[in-house]
Amino acid sequence: MNSPTVIGGLEVLGPLNPGYREILTPEACAFLTGLFDRFGVRRRELLARRVERQREIDAGRMPDFLPETAHIRGGDWRVAPIPPDLLDRRTEITGPVDRKMAINALNSGAQCWMADFEDANSPTWENVMDGQVNMRDAIRRTITYTSPEGKQYALKDKTAVIVARPRGWHMEEKHVRYRGARVSASLFDWGLYFFHNARELVARGSGPYFYLPKMESHLEARLWNDVFVHAQAAVGLPSGTVRATVLIETILAAFEAEEILYELREHVSGLNCGRWDYMFSFVKKFRNRPGYLFPDRTLITMDVPFLRAYVTHVIRVCHRHGAYAMGGMAAQIPIRHDPAANQAALAKVRADKEREVRVGHDGTWVAHPGLVQTALDAFAGGMQGPNQLHVIPAAPVAAADLLAPLHGPITEKGVRWNLHVGVRYLEAWLGGSGAEPIHNLMEDLATSEISRSQLWQWLKFGAKLDDGHPVTAELYDRLLAEELAAIRAEYGPERYDSGHFKEAVELFMRMSKSAEFDEFLSLPAYELLP
Repeated sequence: MNSPTVIGGLEVLGPLNPGYREILTPEACAFLTGLFDRFGVRRRELLARRVERQREIDAGRMPDFLPETAHIRGGDWRVAPIPPDLLDRRTEITGPVDRKMAINALNSGAQCWMADFEDANSPTWENVMDGQVNMRDAIRRTITYTSPEGKQYALKDKTAVIVARPRGWHMEEKHVRYRGARVSASLFDWGLYFFHNARELVARGSGPYFYLPKMESHLEARLWNDVFVHAQAAVGLPSGTVRATVLIETILAAFEAEEILYELREHVSGLNCGRWDYMFSFVKKFRNRPGYLFPDRTLITMDVPFLRAYVTHVIRVCHRHGAYAMGGMAAQIPIRHDPAANQAALAKVRADKEREVRVGHDGTWVAHPGLVQTALDAFAGGMQGPNQLHVIPAAPVAAADLLAPLHGPITEKGVRWNLHVGVRYLEAWLGGSGAEPIHNLMEDLATSEISRSQLWQWLKFGAKLDDGHPVTAELYDRLLAEELAAIRAEYGPERYDSGHFKEAVELFMRMSKSAEFDEFLSLPAYELLP
């Protein structure tokens, strides 16, 4: 770490590369200190409540709908009207805030781009700060890029609407200190983006729109809402200018989805079904309960009962109150060298998006520009107009439906896949790549999270493979060695040895074999980043 530079009350330990001082201005840093002063204690209290809630689950108190908020779930209330440029969200593309990827996403033909400071972004100091520079330039339409080969990138006349995603409440930014402590990464990412861009976005006919990740309670949503109210007043914007879409990607948030929507009702535009993080949350929260041993994750499709219930619940909650219910990710990427395989991948995407239209979603996610048209076609074929707010599932989803265990085979192939993809993605993340193509899928941090959490639980309970053999540390070690050898052969010795596999393997093994479960892979992994 460098010696700190003090700006606006913040100690900045990261290098102030060209352009960073234009983001970390004294005024912007003073704005951030206002957020940290006002909301820092509540954030820490809510994180402590997460720990206590896990203890309660381990002791047998399973999640349920909150009796004290029954009046909200039974109430006849509506969220604020959807802004004009968020009325059509049939297809949203996601991706990190890298400069070239930002231009490609904005030009992709999707209605919206989720500009991701979170799971698709490895949060090196340079990635975080370059991302803020790139967002400022994209919003002002001055963003350009020239590749090392000389290819020029610039914005088209019509571009996607930007919806930015800051890091989750659990993350801190180690390169910035305030009052001697690291600052909230959520407030750092969100605050810089809002301070520099909110008024500019409004002047251009849009607004400061956000995705909010990994919440676990409506009290965490209330905290975000209070942040919005304070920040809008601080920069002279009307309350309600900020609009958020909340990712319902934890099992606890699913039980409080209606309350989350209510807390943010002046500032919310919808909820999203984040399937991979939701599965990770399911394994994480019920990790000490042997009745919740999941099968191979490739078998956990959106048609299994607990995921069908989750989707139905989110759609019902949203549409009853005038909010959009966004679908999940298509992680496939074009397979240019194999036309037949490419057609098969596109057919899978089309089928998944048609399923989302049928059940009542208002839009969906893709990870690559090459999938945008497939998703648009699927929604055009099944949805008249820009939304399906009129589609309201009749019956409320019961707690037992959301908690339904899923049983199925655990195979050696499934163990290998978790080892292979989990380590391989983590190696790329440690090298600064948060969105990594692996075997024709665009993976983000949720891949390593679900992989290591499944392995941890299988090892803890000695889960039986479909051939009768238990999942043991010895089996783990043998299969991991074989998968690493396969990766090394694919990469070549020089590329493999010059990468971050040593650190990735050590961390992944520790976290999937440890006696105690680590809540987030990103926390210890972050300490290994520059």
